[in-house]
Amino acid sequence: MKKIALFLAALTVSAVMTSCGNNSDEAGSSEANSIYYLNFKPEVAEIYNEIAETYKKETGITLNVVTAASGTYEQTLKSEIAKADAPDIFQINGPKGYASWKQYCADLSGTEIYQHLTDKNLAITADGGVYGIPYVVEGYGIICNEKIMDKYFSLPSKQTDIDSVDDINNFEKLSAVAKDMTDHKDELGISGVFASTSLKSGDDWRWHTHLANIPLYYEFTENNIDLSGDQTKEITFQNDLYFKNIFDLYTTYSTVDPKILGTKQTADSMAEFALGQCAMVQNGNWAWEQIKDVSGNTVNGDDISFLPIYTGMEGEENQGIAVGTENFFAINSQSSAEKQKLAADFIYWLFSSESGKSYVTEKLGFIAPFDTFDDDEKPSDPLAREVVDWMEEDDVTNIPWNFTIFPSQNFKDEFGSALLQYAQGKKSWEDVKTTVVEKWKSENS
Repeated sequence: MKKIALFLAALTVSAVMTSCGNNSDEAGSSEANSIYYLNFKPEVAEIYNEIAETYKKETGITLNVVTAASGTYEQTLKSEIAKADAPDIFQINGPKGYASWKQYCADLSGTEIYQHLTDKNLAITADGGVYGIPYVVEGYGIICNEKIMDKYFSLPSKQTDIDSVDDINNFEKLSAVAKDMTDHKDELGISGVFASTSLKSGDDWRWHTHLANIPLYYEFTENNIDLSGDQTKEITFQNDLYFKNIFDLYTTYSTVDPKILGTKQTADSMAEFALGQCAMVQNGNWAWEQIKDVSGNTVNGDDISFLPIYTGMEGEENQGIAVGTENFFAINSQSSAEKQKLAADFIYWLFSSESGKSYVTEKLGFIAPFDTFDDDEKPSDPLAREVVDWMEEDDVTNIPWNFTIFPSQNFKDEFGSALLQYAQGKKSWEDVKTTVVEKWKSENS
C-alpha cells in the first residue's frame, strides 16, 4: 500500500510539473513571439492572413489576425479589449475614436513608423503625444482637365494673365479664370467650367461633408478647438462666406442651370468631366475609376491634376488639397512593453520591407503616407499619385479630414437640403448658415 501511495504521489507531481511547464511555454510564446491585431476591414481579411504567414517566415513572430464582422468593429473592440489576451494593435477612426479609446492608446511618437510619416499633421495627437498613425490616405480637391485648361491658357483673346494651372493659388485667381473661361466656352468646346453640383439627396456628400470640411478646418484651427473633446459640440460656422464663395462659383459657372441641381448625381458630374463637357470637378482620387470607365471618355491619366479648393481664406496660397483618412493604427497601452514593441515593429515592417510594401501597394491597394516608398512603388492611379505628390510638398499645408467629427447623417441631410433650396433661390444664405449651426448643436445635444 505504501508503494502504491508513493507511486501515485510521484505521478501527481509529474503531472503537475508537466502541466506547469506547458503553460509556461505557451505563455512565453504568447508574450515574446506573438501579437494580436484586430482588423477593421472584412474585405482584406484574407490578405492579412497572407501577410501573417509571410511575417512569420521572415521574422519568426506570429501575427494573430482577428477580423470584426462588417459594421461591428466598435462592439467587437469593446468586447476584445476587456480580455486578458486583448488586441495589441487596433484601429481608431479619428479624434472621436481616440476620445473613446484613449485609455488604451499608447504614445507612438517614438516609433520608427511615425518618423517616416510623410505629413505628421495627419496623425492623431494630444498633449504632445501621438496616439494614432494613419496607414492609408485619400485626397480630394478640384480635379482639372489640363488639356482643356492649356487650351484656355493659349487663347490669344483670354482676359487673364494666368498661364498655367500652377499659377492658380487662391480664390481670386480661380474665380477670374472661371469667369473668363465661361466667356470663351464655345472656343473651348465646353458646356461649363465646372461639372454639375450634384444636390440630389444622397448624392450631396461632396458639399455638406467634403466642401464644408474646408471652412470648418479653419474655424477649428483659429479657435484652437480640441477635436477629441466637447468643444466640437457647437460651431459658429464663422467662415460660412468662404464656403459660399466657392459654392456660388461652382453653381454659377456650371454645365447646367442651378434650378435642376436637385436631379443631378455624382455620376452625372463625373460623366460630364470624362466627356470633356467641363474643365473642372470637385472630387477625390477615387474618381479616376469612374472617369476612365465612362463610355466615350476623352480624359487620359496624363491630362488630370488636383487643384486645392480655394475659398478666399487669408493665406490660402499655402493651402494644399484635403488629405486624410478614417483609418489609424493604435497600439494598446495596456499591453506589455514587449508586446508594444513587437506591435510597432510589425507596423514598420509592413510599410518598409520589400515584402510588406508589396502587399500594401499590390494587394491592399493603399496610398501609404510614408516616405519608405520609392517612386516605382507608388500607386499607378494618376489621381492617387497626385495625392502622394501633394503630401510630399514642403511648402503647403494639406487640409485634414475633420469631417470625421461631423454629427449624424441627419445633420448632413438637412445641410444638403438647405443648399439645394439656396441654389434654387428658395432660401437665403443666412437661412443656410442658421440651419448648419442649429442642426449641428441639436444633433450633439
